[in-house]
Amino acid sequence: MSRFWSGWVMFLVVLNLGITLFLFVWAQRLKIPTRSDGTTGHVWAHGVLREGVRRLPLWWVLFSAGMFIVGFAYLALYPGFGSYQGRLGWTSASEWLQDTQVNDAKLAATLQPLSSLSVEELARNDNARALGERLFLDNCAACHGTRALGNPSIGAPNLVDDDWLYGEGTLMASVLDGRTGAMPPWGPALGHEGVKEVASYVLSLSGVKAPADWVAAGKTRYEAICVACHGADGRGNPALGAPNLTDSVWLYGNDFASVAASIEHGRSGVMPAWRHRLGEEQVRMIAAWLHSQGST
Repeated sequence: MSRFWSGWVMFLVVLNLGITLFLFVWAQRLKIPTRSDGTTGHVWAHGVLREGVRRLPLWWVLFSAGMFIVGFAYLALYPGFGSYQGRLGWTSASEWLQDTQVNDAKLAATLQPLSSLSVEELARNDNARALGERLFLDNCAACHGTRALGNPSIGAPNLVDDDWLYGEGTLMASVLDGRTGAMPPWGPALGHEGVKEVASYVLSLSGVKAPADWVAAGKTRYEAICVACHGADGRGNPALGAPNLTDSVWLYGNDFASVAASIEHGRSGVMPAWRHRLGEEQVRMIAAWLHSQGST
């Protein structure tokens, strides 16, 4: 904090405390003129209601005075008076660090007995599953959903089926180090009709009916453009993250419009790396919970 802003904060603190303290002390000494019956002479409701004056009860005065003492003590012990750090040297950063260290120690003690178990064994362990579910909800559910069923609108895959873009057994690597996938836009090369034809052929590979002439034309275009990544049989390439086009699993939706949009405009998906935030042991707990939900 610069000297100017520190001084400005100190000025506001002194001004506010000074005014409120003055009003508090002055109110105890102030004498309001009253009549012999203890009222001010102000009446309402045709004289039925009259304004009276009473001194504040002692408990209220003592409580308010105590709050001033607490306020001054706080400013002396803790930061808040400009750039003054307080006599205790307390900071929110140091408290966060201390709490984080305590939490990390508790987590390490919880993980230690589980460290020697395989993911399959962890999936049968109640503590590991509970921990994995909590870690998943805290870190992964925003994209993949609370039940790990994915979100086609952002290209977040279903994690509890048997379909894996990068091959079976790659979950740990994907979570720890992340993935970056890209489907180039083929609209300029194919044109509007070409996009519809390729989309029809691609959907036909998974059993979706489409006009025969579109499928035939799309097959020719597919063999000229798409086989390099998805293969001649359309079963994809896990080394590239190119999806299998012959099953019923579609990352961005399986309707004609979604498939055509993927072909025409391309797709770009990023799975962030979680190694630094979670570490391998916590990722193993997440993998175990997913495994228990049906993921392999």
